[in-house]
Amino acid sequence: MRIIATEEHMVTAEVADAWQRLALDLRDPGVAYHHVGDIEQRLLDLSTSRISLMDEAGIDVQVLSLTTPALHDLGDESVEMARRINDALAETTLRHPGRFEAMATLPVCDPEAAACELERCIVELNFSGTMLCGRVDDRNLDHPDFAPIFEVLGTRQVPVLLHPRVAPDTVRSAWFAGLGEQVESALAAYAIGWHLDAGFQFLRLLLSGLLDRYPRLPVILGHWGELVLYYADRLKSLDRVSGLQEPLENYLRRNIYLGSSGMFSKEHLRRALGIVGPQQILFSADYPYQYRPGAEARKFLEASGLNEQELQDFASGNWLRLTSRIVR
Repeated sequence: MRIIATEEHMVTAEVADAWQRLALDLRDPGVAYHHVGDIEQRLLDLSTSRISLMDEAGIDVQVLSLTTPALHDLGDESVEMARRINDALAETTLRHPGRFEAMATLPVCDPEAAACELERCIVELNFSGTMLCGRVDDRNLDHPDFAPIFEVLGTRQVPVLLHPRVAPDTVRSAWFAGLGEQVESALAAYAIGWHLDAGFQFLRLLLSGLLDRYPRLPVILGHWGELVLYYADRLKSLDRVSGLQEPLENYLRRNIYLGSSGMFSKEHLRRALGIVGPQQILFSADYPYQYRPGAEARKFLEASGLNEQELQDFASGNWLRLTSRIVR
């Protein structure tokens, strides 16, 4: 059984330094979390140490993406920085053939430049998709400014992973404040705030009509659907007011892929199968954040209860079919 882990993260020293210059770790718990234990060291490594941990976990291929908040806060300097990151990722895939794929890093502050860089990554560098980390400043991803990016994604049928980022300050103040700094930071980030943000970015894109304009655009939601899809039955009530061309259920079954993101839960898997079906679930370990020793990734798959075909599809087959549809 070949295992391709589709949401595995990295960072470069240049990006880490840029975040530090902006003191992002003081206002974004996700950035501060990179300094815990071995996380930053593992994010920076794109060579033998990473591969040895992949082997230990039983993972054959990692699909690499720049970790959150990516370049969303870096302004004009991100244009050339994105190109350097993508070149480094391309070099990594060539240096270790068969072990890595890459998702494009985009300078989202300049959507036209981002669209051009996405084209380069897909056509010239043979990347497998891209990852977007939610809001850019105070703009959600459905803002008209980002239309050039989604035009390339939709036209070329490029998988886009909507990755969590920290909840907005207004949400943190209204919902999470007053419980102590550590609790607030956890709630605003990895406990629930991250996932609510990613889920609402998806809902906004859906309700903007994006998937009517680009009906073959594949959207990946990690963490088994970023919370909101667990309310799929309730969300169907939007059909009465959305003005979309089809019922919400159709978009979920056609466009949405759910990743495991290191949440090795049979209950989550069962619910994901009910929402999108066995051909739209993707294995991911969320390295290095959810890394656990003892070959737990492979053990989860082997104990999943899926039949042989479903197991092969979950482990790698669904990803291979998805990326084979990219128009290059």
